[in-house]
Amino acid sequence: MESTLKNIKLILAYDGSNYHGWQRQKNSITVQEVIEDNLQKMVGAPVRLVCSGRTDAGVHAVGQVCNFLTSSRIPPESIKKGLNSLLPDDVLVREAEFVPLDFHSRYWAKCKTYEYRILNRPEPDIFDRKYIWHIRLPLNIKKMEAALSHLKGRHDFSSFRSSGGKDSDPVRNILKAELQVSENKMLRFVLEADGFLRHMVRNIVGTVIEVGMGRIDYDKFCRILDAKDRRAAGLKAPPQGLFLMEVLY
Repeated sequence: MESTLKNIKLILAYDGSNYHGWQRQKNSITVQEVIEDNLQKMVGAPVRLVCSGRTDAGVHAVGQVCNFLTSSRIPPESIKKGLNSLLPDDVLVREAEFVPLDFHSRYWAKCKTYEYRILNRPEPDIFDRKYIWHIRLPLNIKKMEAALSHLKGRHDFSSFRSSGGKDSDPVRNILKAELQVSENKMLRFVLEADGFLRHMVRNIVGTVIEVGMGRIDYDKFCRILDAKDRRAAGLKAPPQGLFLMEVLY
């Protein structure tokens, strides 16, 4: 007799350096492809992963969430162990559990936290170059903190949305926007919101960096948000400094 359909949720960590993003593509290797192909080997049937949100090429994850439906009798803990034995060493299943059949990793998400890492000193770190944006010029921390604080709350973030996104509603609620500074000149931008538009974090970080460099003042930054026009904002930060840290449900 055919076993009952089940829904399994996975929490993943991955180094995005060697992948062309999350979503499966025809001519490039992606995180979704690697996991789905190995899951199919385990359960003996095609698997379609639904994730909380696609990450771009070169972007990393500490707490990406996805789920899939299966009629396999393999319990979640065995799925976790089996997958980790098959996956390359830059992808890890951190947790696996049963969830309700109607659970959807994207639609059920209440908020997400991203972190963007910058090394702000003259000399680079050659060992961490795939996980940071190295900026040699000194940055004004207080001015960047002021700009970030202006983003808190519910706003139309069209000025920080790249073209090509499928979201029709550009309004998002930013719950946290802060800058953490460590002694070794590592800066961590932490952004938590009920959702993010395409490249929104990278566009925000790139524009705030221009504030820190003195190219954009606070008043102009406020006008950029009000403009609701991507052309008004600053540069887009490179992908390697971005980490999806957590998704809450």
